[in-house]
Amino acid sequence: MREIASSLESLLMIPAFLDKLRQGLARTRASFAAGMRGALRRGRVDEELFDDFERILLGADVGVEATDQLLARVRQRVRDEAIADPAQAEAALKEELVALLETAAEKRRSGSAGARTKPHVIMVIGVNGVGKTTTIGKLAKREVDEGRRVLIGACDTFRAAAGEQIEVWAERAGVPIVRQRDGADPAAVAFDAVAAGEAREADVVILDTAGRLHTKLNLMEELKKVQRVVARRLPGAPHEVLLCLDATTGQNAIRQAQEFDAALGVSGLILAKLDGTARGGVVVAVASELGLPVDLVGVGEGIDDLVPFDARDFADELFAKAEAATPEPGR
Repeated sequence: MREIASSLESLLMIPAFLDKLRQGLARTRASFAAGMRGALRRGRVDEELFDDFERILLGADVGVEATDQLLARVRQRVRDEAIADPAQAEAALKEELVALLETAAEKRRSGSAGARTKPHVIMVIGVNGVGKTTTIGKLAKREVDEGRRVLIGACDTFRAAAGEQIEVWAERAGVPIVRQRDGADPAAVAFDAVAAGEAREADVVILDTAGRLHTKLNLMEELKKVQRVVARRLPGAPHEVLLCLDATTGQNAIRQAQEFDAALGVSGLILAKLDGTARGGVVVAVASELGLPVDLVGVGEGIDDLVPFDARDFADELFAKAEAATPEPGR
């Protein structure tokens, strides 16, 4: 009965998630839709239309590689399906964008499905200033709302006031926290957090980590140490390594993702601050170039403003106003 009730609650929350995603994509959608309206007024499918598509995609920070892939696929469909209506070409672009995102997610997740180990250990990483600690508070709240017992490990022991900040978010989420003195070994804190999670029968242990530049090898080695120590305490852990990226940094996020993935084997992405940018297409760029799935997106500053990412929902919202545009035939 509890599982049925939880499923019903999840279904009831879907519209709220979509509304938050809609609001979070407002700036990206406004820019994207304005370009699409102009493109669709041409009334014909020609090179000028594809030039417009390219400009719109690059303007949204979809990236050169992903843009080239998408346009090549749409060109092929235009030939194969004899598409002559710009609105149909735009619909094909939307479908190919969804396919690219879904393919990336499936590629990375293949063979990883299955029941969660208890406790399920999630290690959250990222560079300085991406909103990682705030995101962890939101993630903890999501897990609690889904009926799970959560514990946070405060492994950022170097940044001033980091422990106090994560404590505030833990309190907001209603979850306990394991922390040590400032300057303590982050790996030791992680070890203790996992041990506490086991002792308290927590369902999920979320490990905060110190923000670091992806180019600093000694700091990356420290993260690897945390990973090794956690695995020593609980074989198979951490079960997820989530990289928090700042959507407002655009293409710079790709370089970060490459370095962190090479060092730690990132399992998924959390894209923070999506509501603060008009270049949310970086989601597509990351999926195309790295094959990394975007699991969650941050769409505001509130504790509930972290929503699950769905390729179809993303595309629906991105193209929403563009689809409402009416082409002017013959132009």
